Amino acid sequence: MNVTFTRRYHFSASHRLDCEALSPQENRDVYGKCNNPHGHGHNYRVEVTVRGSIDPATGMVMNMTDLDALVGGSVVERFHLANLNADPLFQQEVPTTENLCRAIHRLLADRLPQGKLRRIRIEETENNFFEYAGEAARG
Repeated sequence: MNVTFTRRYHFSASHRLDCEALSPQENRDVYGKCNNPHGHGHNYRVEVTVRGSIDPATGMVMNMTDLDALVGGSVVERFHLANLNADPLFQQEVPTTENLCRAIHRLLADRLPQGKLRRIRIEETENNFFEYAGEAARG
């Protein structure tokens, strides 16, 4: 029996959406105000969902303290108050929230037991949500 457990984290970061392959006008047309040369920021809310069997000794899918330490060290500390464009993860891709979602999934999937990470969900604004469950979840 698999059970899922979701925990929410927060960080604030800035980015500028700009693709080198596009002209300045194309970038403005595609990204609008998110192409501001000075960038802009968000207060990101990130949900990390793990799944697995309930450990008979602890009664938990995963120890919350362990998950907090992992996400805190791998994600929150890395991105909080950062310019995402300057992060090595985004040297070859635009730091859209879609790409941020995939990047966080990769960071955590490599550090959690195989199959434990279920999905990453990021709330960028009150109207924009993004989810990524990994390549294996593609249908």
